[in-house]
Amino acid sequence: MKAERQTMTLPKITQHAGALLGAVVAFSAQAEVPEVRIARQFSMGYLQFNVVEHEKLIQKHAAALGIPEVKVSSVRFNGPTAMNDALLSDSVDIVGGSPNGMFTLWAKARGTPQEVRAITALVTLPYVITSNDPAITTLADLEKCEKIPVPSVKVSSPAVTIQQAAARLYGIKEYNRFDSKTVTMSPADATIALLTGSGGVNCSVALPPFMQQQLEHPNIHVVANSFDLAGGPTTYTLAYTSKQFHDRNPKLYQAVYEALIEATELVRKDIRTAAGYWIEDSNSKLSIDFVAAAGSGPQTEWTTVPRDTMKAAAFMAEVGTIKVRPTSWKDYFFPEAYGLPGS
Repeated sequence: MKAERQTMTLPKITQHAGALLGAVVAFSAQAEVPEVRIARQFSMGYLQFNVVEHEKLIQKHAAALGIPEVKVSSVRFNGPTAMNDALLSDSVDIVGGSPNGMFTLWAKARGTPQEVRAITALVTLPYVITSNDPAITTLADLEKCEKIPVPSVKVSSPAVTIQQAAARLYGIKEYNRFDSKTVTMSPADATIALLTGSGGVNCSVALPPFMQQQLEHPNIHVVANSFDLAGGPTTYTLAYTSKQFHDRNPKLYQAVYEALIEATELVRKDIRTAAGYWIEDSNSKLSIDFVAAAGSGPQTEWTTVPRDTMKAAAFMAEVGTIKVRPTSWKDYFFPEAYGLPGS
């Protein structure tokens, strides 16, 4: 009978242990703080991210949606290739980059668990092809460029701008004519190389605020403007993420979306504060007046509305850089942005 009583109590012990273990797991899941990991590049086309972090806007909007605590961290990359790899491997959650870099990943991962789409646009602004060689003054003179630094060859917006220049000069079949001249280099290093004439760099695709730095020097001049090559003003940068991040925690995604909208409004109203955040986060020696002026230059508009992004997608599809041609800008944006007058 004694043995029988012991046998009868074993299932009860197991049942209690299972219940206790379940409670521990449930408590751990409840106690786990959600995290948003942000990746961006070195130019100042991502001021919203600086504002979001300093003003703790994701935490603010998450709390309003019932998420009391969120950890927000950030990392910087030189170009879209490394950022896209990080997003695909779930090493980061939110990426700031050009539409061109996003299109590459969108077309590659479309219809898979790693599918990527844009959250919102960040800014519409022009950038320029520059040179320190007085003999290089027109697009046709790009043949004389020895090296043209870009954040990532082939897929970054500066790299695609060089391809657009080649297509305009020699026809769409010759779009990659200057690709062999492009080299991967950060905007800051490219500026130093162009100013000093080192490493065979005599041309550059200059992005704010490095564009303004270059053009302060009398031996640096503009060869072409990105808006001219694209056929008008286009979105320079946007924020994008994976469908997995979008779907697994809709409230956290909504907090990110609302934080970016608020940050855009803050940048638009107070460029100096945003410029100060960028200087601090970049350890830049540039003055706040200089950076604020660079962020509010002619044709610059801090806006969540995607502008003429379809042009860039159409070009990349035509030359075969991406294998899928979108039929609408909504194909590569998440539904939360559908109410915007995008293009």
